[in-house]
Amino acid sequence: MSESDIMFKVCLFGDGGVGKTTLVNRYLTGVFKSNSTITIGVDFHVKKLVVDDKKVSLQIWDFAGEDRFRFLLPSYVVGASGGIFMYDITRYSSLKNFHDWITIFKKGYIGSHQQIPVIMVGGKLDLQYKRTVSSKEAYEMAKKHNLYGYIECSSKNGQNVEDIFYEIAKLMIHRAKLS
Repeated sequence: MSESDIMFKVCLFGDGGVGKTTLVNRYLTGVFKSNSTITIGVDFHVKKLVVDDKKVSLQIWDFAGEDRFRFLLPSYVVGASGGIFMYDITRYSSLKNFHDWITIFKKGYIGSHQQIPVIMVGGKLDLQYKRTVSSKEAYEMAKKHNLYGYIECSSKNGQNVEDIFYEIAKLMIHRAKLS
């Protein structure tokens, strides 16, 4: 048997500056880097984890959030098993743009009519005192759009970072009928 039992492609998308790259870096290295530069197109990473006694390799595709790169997203989504939409809890406009992002994401998804698992993540929880998006409002939006979950995190202090990727991996295993 190979090093991993299962490999999944997961796409991380949302507005620029919401913390996508910082989240991935924190997850991969356990270190918070505050000086991330903008992503050009897409960054690609692999992380191995164990979920319910299964060895899983996650291919994490971190998409650029700037408008000028959005046209690339549908072609990069091809072959994805799951998605993570991320917004900044201190910047309401980043949640307001959810509909645009999920439409672009779904445009690239080719598969059965069964919805691909997507979870919503509110980033920058360590800046809760600057919050402009209530947890309830974001949760309701995730529920309204039939997303598979909602979680808030802080890449700065690590709160819920591991949980995000563990949860999406579990959802993708379940959807693939491997659990």
